[in-house]
Amino acid sequence: MKNFTFRQLKLLEAVARNSSFTRAAEELHLTQPAVSIQIKQLEDEVGMPLFEHMGKKIFLTAAGREMYGFSRAIAQQFTDIRRVLDEMKGIHHGKLDIAVASTAKYFAPYLLAAFCKQHAGITVNLNVTNREAILRELADNIPDMAIMGSPLKGRDLVAEPFMSNPLVVIAPPDHPLAQGGRIPLQTLLEESFIVRERGSGTRNAIERFLEEQNQTMTTTMEMSRNEAIKHAVMAGLGLGIVSVHTLEMEFKLKRLVVLNVEGFPILKDWYIVHREGKRFSAAAQAFKEFVSQEGSKLIKIPDPNDR
Repeated sequence: MKNFTFRQLKLLEAVARNSSFTRAAEELHLTQPAVSIQIKQLEDEVGMPLFEHMGKKIFLTAAGREMYGFSRAIAQQFTDIRRVLDEMKGIHHGKLDIAVASTAKYFAPYLLAAFCKQHAGITVNLNVTNREAILRELADNIPDMAIMGSPLKGRDLVAEPFMSNPLVVIAPPDHPLAQGGRIPLQTLLEESFIVRERGSGTRNAIERFLEEQNQTMTTTMEMSRNEAIKHAVMAGLGLGIVSVHTLEMEFKLKRLVVLNVEGFPILKDWYIVHREGKRFSAAAQAFKEFVSQEGSKLIKIPDPNDR
């Protein structure tokens, strides 16, 4: 086997992690043909195929899985080198890799903006994705840390709460239940609901709440984005249960209201989550401390009565 380059291993890691040549190219600011050529050259060097195509999907071969494991280990060593050098420079330089749950995208940029205002030399890579993808990335030690709901126990993760995350029931302003006073939970559950997909933090919290009440709900639709849920509720397709942090604009435009329901809001927290024993750069440590100390002060919980 001849020599192959770290650049090729980096491309292999990106393609395997994204399960896509196109997404890997976008992530690395390359063209898709350039990525394909480099992977083909790497396969020629190895003497075996590293990916196999099944329809529109790609999968690692046995040789590809071995190469992927080595590429991840090598990439981590380069990351450690970068962090050591960042620590020597202090928190005026360096890179910060943050993964954010899709619901947290409504406030996370404001936290980052306030932090970067104090530390202008830091470069931030922000990845907004769903809960399961964040847990996979944390398992692979990709981000410095994540902002998300509480992860499951037993994953070698440290989760520290920094701000409350109330879940509320939303309806169009003209919905019959929006016209009266406090709504019994049993009355609410006679309605149909549009909810997040199974495995999401919001869905898990709703299911735990209903299980504690020995109740069930009628689900007419599952959606993977809060924006889709809000638009479906506005269209009259059912009620929704979402984080109040997602609703600032809808409150101002008077397109949605929060129902006054027995047992609500469901009280959750937002967490800073990272690998146990994670070695932070000076920039990452500073951001973690900043969010823990300032997060709840900087972010205002949207008020349903905001005009």
